[in-house]
Amino acid sequence: MQLVYLSPLPWNSFAQRPHKFAEWFHHKHGGNVLWVDPYPTRLPKWTDLRRVKTTRIFANPQTVKAEIPNWLTVIRPHLLPIEPLPGASFISRWLLWRDILRTIDQFMQHGRTLLGIGKPSELALQVLAQYPATPSFYDAMDDFPAFYQGLSRAAMARREQRIADSVSRISVSSTTLAERFSAYHSKLTVVHNACTVETLPPIDAIKKQSEDMVIGYLGTIGHWFDWPFVLALAQANSSLNIHLIGPVYTSVPEPLPCNIRLFPACDHVTAIGLMQAFSVGLIPFKCSDLTASIDPIKYYEYRALGLPILSTYFGEMARRQGQAGIFIVDANSDLTYQVNAAMVYKYRRNEIQIFRKNNSWEERFNASDILPCSD
Repeated sequence: MQLVYLSPLPWNSFAQRPHKFAEWFHHKHGGNVLWVDPYPTRLPKWTDLRRVKTTRIFANPQTVKAEIPNWLTVIRPHLLPIEPLPGASFISRWLLWRDILRTIDQFMQHGRTLLGIGKPSELALQVLAQYPATPSFYDAMDDFPAFYQGLSRAAMARREQRIADSVSRISVSSTTLAERFSAYHSKLTVVHNACTVETLPPIDAIKKQSEDMVIGYLGTIGHWFDWPFVLALAQANSSLNIHLIGPVYTSVPEPLPCNIRLFPACDHVTAIGLMQAFSVGLIPFKCSDLTASIDPIKYYEYRALGLPILSTYFGEMARRQGQAGIFIVDANSDLTYQVNAAMVYKYRRNEIQIFRKNNSWEERFNASDILPCSD
């Protein structure tokens, strides 16, 4: 079996859920993968002029030099950001998509194929309509309409519903998304996120690389990042260091307290090393329509490194309140007490080992019924 996957992220970006699924599919079924990079599915905004790169709205996170294995073919569409406009799909179909559709058609002639949709788009709808008898799935890793506003948001919501109506299976990454798609319960499955366990250091090699007490966050700092909470955290724990590592796509309060330090984005290997210097892993996201559907990969990475976690109350993290080593806080919490409790918490070796075993991408996809048919 082979796979045509219209991805929500470019192949040439940090490896996330879509990349791991494509790799798992190839190793599981041995077939080739045709990966279609995303293109802009919203109208441009004035703020885009201030941003050299975006993270999710245009599905273009920090670019990396990703190798293309011999089982993978990557298509990189270069389309205008006009999709929400009336008649845009007609223009794209006849002027911009012909080569893409021809490439997909030629690829599908080589054998049994599964169609994967990672992000709603008019191109995805066109492909599904062209191959109605082909098994297909939609993997909702985010609440895509929540990233948009106005006409773009309404258009994305309509596309997503049409995608959900058309595909054979729907997989979602969080409980909130499962509730959103509950009308499709007969073809719905929950596939939470996971982490790349094979890139982590052995459990016996995990050790803090610094004697400093560090509350650390590693990831994109976007409009969902809760700066007021982080500032309150710094004020309540002035003797501790707060390290924020990653690209910044939102305004930063100035001046920052002296115990908050910003570090630039880095590659995955460097990131793992930096996280080992954390005493506590931090996930400071706002509670909003956008974050309500998020199951943060940071949770899995922190836990797999044996880090206790301090998180705001949002999305899938809110459902982990009460778990050992997980400290869920809000504006009314005693932040000094919660931080002290997190700082002294230690996971046992066997707890880390079991967590890694149960939360690798391979285990996650193996345990799911995301595929509508078997090889």
